[in-house]
Amino acid sequence: MNLPACWTSAIDQPDHKFAELARTRQGVLTKPPGSLGRLEELAIALSAQQRSQTPAVDKVHISVFAGDHGVCSEGISAFPQAVTAQMIANFAHGGAAISVLAKQLNANLEVVNLGTVGDVPQGLAGVIDEYIAPATGNLASEPAMNEQQVAAALDAGDRAAERAAQNGAQLFIGGDMGIGNTTSAAALACLLLDQRPEQLAGPGTGLNREGVTHKAQVIEQALIRHGSDRSPLALLASLGGFEIAALTGAFLGAAARGIPVLVDGYIVSVAALIGVRQQPALRDWLHFSHRSAEPGHRLVLDALAADPLLDLGMRLGEGSGAATAVPLLRSACVLHNGMASFADAGVSGAS
Repeated sequence: MNLPACWTSAIDQPDHKFAELARTRQGVLTKPPGSLGRLEELAIALSAQQRSQTPAVDKVHISVFAGDHGVCSEGISAFPQAVTAQMIANFAHGGAAISVLAKQLNANLEVVNLGTVGDVPQGLAGVIDEYIAPATGNLASEPAMNEQQVAAALDAGDRAAERAAQNGAQLFIGGDMGIGNTTSAAALACLLLDQRPEQLAGPGTGLNREGVTHKAQVIEQALIRHGSDRSPLALLASLGGFEIAALTGAFLGAAARGIPVLVDGYIVSVAALIGVRQQPALRDWLHFSHRSAEPGHRLVLDALAADPLLDLGMRLGEGSGAATAVPLLRSACVLHNGMASFADAGVSGAS
């Protein structure tokens, strides 16, 4: 299988020299040490990742990956599958949550169409065609992707990271769109975390209690079919989605190019966990934006040793939670770069 180089290439560590310089600067700014809390930690981490004494996240690149799921034939979603294609058009026309947030942030937004059951109009602004198939296979009864398909999805993500690098991005955000993708994410998380489907299946687009129970039963069928192979690539091909694989490739590709990643909610965090299981060094390039209302997200975050910045009860996807957290990263940077030191300001420090 011809996989992108990021799947196996080593990822450099952030530069600890710049982390120490940033930590020293934080210690002499006109404030009690540690009084800005997580904002100080963010500035230090971004300094090391960007190899800069003046970290910044002014240039944000957002790639939303969209693809349909064959498991929708099992009746696991409250919304029809046609919504995936319809939402791609909505992204392009500026009507989706991530479109509005990207405009507010002056971020570069692109939508990567990996394959939908419904028709997507041609020539939509900001939509990149990376067509693989109309949908994945029904993971309850067959592998979601064959070798060529999972490689193509990973490659599409890596190309998104390359576009971000070419555009001088200081931060990468990956978003997801795909009716049925919480079922795929939950199935993956079950085997990544050794948990039962009942622990990880949630309402997704709005299922009631009976719908969630049925969803867990479908996931159980998928786990039985899959068997015992826990390797990241086998899991991704068997239980993943086009957009989940592309997100994994994008995160590995961004880290390999020295671009920090801000991780969104449940689906995106599962993709990040697969990437970390494949390349543990990826973890040092990840920031976590928010805690999703999806019940399985907490366990995925625990596995990543992640403490998200926000907890707003969000569960939309699209990268919207990550985009909402960008102003916090920007505040961390401007405070780090702009505050005066005690010596500069003529202020007495602590004895």
